[in-house]
Amino acid sequence: MRTRNMTEGRPIRLIMGIALPLMLGNVFQQLYTVVDASVVGQGVGMEALAALGASDWFNWMFLSIAQGLAQGFAIPMAHAFGAKDYDGLRKNVGNAAVLAVVTSAIITVAALLLIRPVLALLGTPEDIRPMSTAYLTVLFAGLPVVMAYNLLAGVLRSLGDGRSPLYAMIVASLVNIALDVLFVVGFGWGVSSAAAATVIAQGCSCLFCLYRLKGVEVMRLKRSDLKPDPRLCGRLLRLGVPISAQNAIISVGGMIVQSVVNPLGVAFIAGYTATNKLYGVLEIAAVSYGYAMSTYAGQNLGARKIDRIRRGVRSGALAGVLTAAGIAAAMFLFGRQIVSLFIDSGAENAADAVRIAVEYLRVMSAALPVLYILHVYRSALQGMGNTVMPMVSGLAEFVMRTGSALLLPGLVGYWGVFYAEILAWAGADLILVPSYLSTFARLKKRFGEGA
Repeated sequence: MRTRNMTEGRPIRLIMGIALPLMLGNVFQQLYTVVDASVVGQGVGMEALAALGASDWFNWMFLSIAQGLAQGFAIPMAHAFGAKDYDGLRKNVGNAAVLAVVTSAIITVAALLLIRPVLALLGTPEDIRPMSTAYLTVLFAGLPVVMAYNLLAGVLRSLGDGRSPLYAMIVASLVNIALDVLFVVGFGWGVSSAAAATVIAQGCSCLFCLYRLKGVEVMRLKRSDLKPDPRLCGRLLRLGVPISAQNAIISVGGMIVQSVVNPLGVAFIAGYTATNKLYGVLEIAAVSYGYAMSTYAGQNLGARKIDRIRRGVRSGALAGVLTAAGIAAAMFLFGRQIVSLFIDSGAENAADAVRIAVEYLRVMSAALPVLYILHVYRSALQGMGNTVMPMVSGLAEFVMRTGSALLLPGLVGYWGVFYAEILAWAGADLILVPSYLSTFARLKKRFGEGA
């Protein structure tokens, strides 16, 4: 494994050096998400696809809470690595591991207890609710594995290694696809077996990351590194909890939107779900730029090279907008063929489901640059140690998404549900860009004009 010092050299080259492997890794991660939906939709039926969609936001909430904690825990690791404080790096990793064990246990229990009441609250149709319950039960039982993978991948990224998480995702994708076909198509075990395939695949990616970290000299932990330090644990939680809260707020907004979608019928839910499964594909490069920006900003803050952060953010934002434009063009050209892969053409109302999916996909694709700006600036702020304003931006997303979903359908019909997502991104950007500028100005003043 090779670490990467991001405090020297051209910012765009360094950012792309982290982002491109992450994009490839996320392609494989989204590939098995897409295969999950396609195998279930084609192999079990449109009702099964709707069952996955009806639980999407609730599932994402707990996954993103675990992911947010791990992401926050990795921020001081990047600071320590940039400052060449390897003792501090190991202590951060050891304490983060202890916190990950405790928090993942709490999250798992809470998630399992909430499945039935939340599905009822969301108005999930009775005919698909048992399938949604079975699917979520298996996924939530695997939350400790999700936390372990995200923490290990976060450690690797904080060291500037974008390749190992890529290889881990390739391994996970291949395992998941093979098990999906075997469990769902071969054995006919239904939607819960698709969830089991995902958990097993994530476990394989976790083991791969652990193997890669074992070869890093500066990461040889001592027993003392695993001893909880109250002050350090407090700092890790102060960074991780706001990111998790931000993700949870966004998820609650998504669930409110889902409660608006669910009464619109199985065909609408299936079409909406088909495009939401592609949401991850549309967002692949944005998430990758975000992780790269967080590592880049974190290492340069640790090295007190503040002007390099500004140069990197400008480069990352430009690259993001250009990438978004390219993806949007591809979706306008080939979107109908892609969403058709999720929906059984022989199913009742299949044509309606495809039409709804295409309409939603085109609305989202047209506004993709807004989403990419969101990820670049939010992650840069987090890398600079400011996790509070990104949380506030999550609140802005919540207000815009839920307000639009509840009010706009009465004015423009079901298109209001589609516009809700775009307005949520725009609301977050209105918080993030000024927050980045003010945070940069404070750091510049704190470390001096020459920093």
